[in-house]
Amino acid sequence: MNRKDLLGLYDLSAEEIEEILTLGLSYKAALKRGEKEHSALKGRSVITLFYENSTRTRTSFELAAKFLGAKVVSISVATSSVQKGETLVDTGKTLDAMKNDVIVIRHPMGGAPKLLADTVKAHVVNGGDGMNEHPTQALLDMLTLKEHLGSIKGLKVAILGDIRHSRVAKSNLYGLTKLGAEVRLFGPKTLLPEGLEREGAIVCSSREEAVKGADAVMGLRIQLERQKAGNFPSLGEFAKYYGVDEQVLSHAKKGALVLHPGPVNRGVELSSGVIDGAQSHIEDQVLSGLAVRMSVLSLLGKEERA
Repeated sequence: MNRKDLLGLYDLSAEEIEEILTLGLSYKAALKRGEKEHSALKGRSVITLFYENSTRTRTSFELAAKFLGAKVVSISVATSSVQKGETLVDTGKTLDAMKNDVIVIRHPMGGAPKLLADTVKAHVVNGGDGMNEHPTQALLDMLTLKEHLGSIKGLKVAILGDIRHSRVAKSNLYGLTKLGAEVRLFGPKTLLPEGLEREGAIVCSSREEAVKGADAVMGLRIQLERQKAGNFPSLGEFAKYYGVDEQVLSHAKKGALVLHPGPVNRGVELSSGVIDGAQSHIEDQVLSGLAVRMSVLSLLGKEERA
């Protein structure tokens, strides 16, 4: 992968995505064997700079960096100079002056990782920016699909829920279509932005249409804070008309994978029966996330910063 940063899947080529997934599968196999010590980033430093709360993504990146042999520093924005009014650009310049090699950033504003990447010499990885993209989440979803179903080309993937606010949905749409998958989207009309078809999506009019014959079904977290905006009547109504239970899942291909970026609102996006069922790969996605982030950090950090 011949690029300085990973900011999103929109501008990544199919070949670059495949390179990340291939190495990620290798790392995942090693993790399953209990092999956690690697030297790809020995002598390098990785900083996690998160302006939003996170458990899965932050921990996954930090473990990935440590397993690759890097020195890891976690910056808590709540106790950093940001609280004194320091801008993202100035924070980046400060971190760059310390000769850091990789910065993983999560930020509530779309485009923040690009601004940071344009400022620093260090490699920048987008850990999620606003409603824009969450590239490594989509990559771990694709890694899970590739491991269990083989080639992604020709797969039918249904994504249901809050499409409008989901950076996960956007990155998956960009990545999956580039690898030849058919992406079907469904959710309340108030949570379906215009122009999705132009990006290669098939926008469905019902859950059954979206899920019918699907190889994988992905639920998206309803962010409870969005409910205050009145985008749908209630969580109960959402579960009844837009959630996935065993009956809805029965329309998918037999053995279809069930995915969710987490954390899951049980009984809302997915029923407990679906979450805990044999087709659920939600816990497996966590290990895929560790492996794919090892792959991304390894590929970006293999060359020393200038």
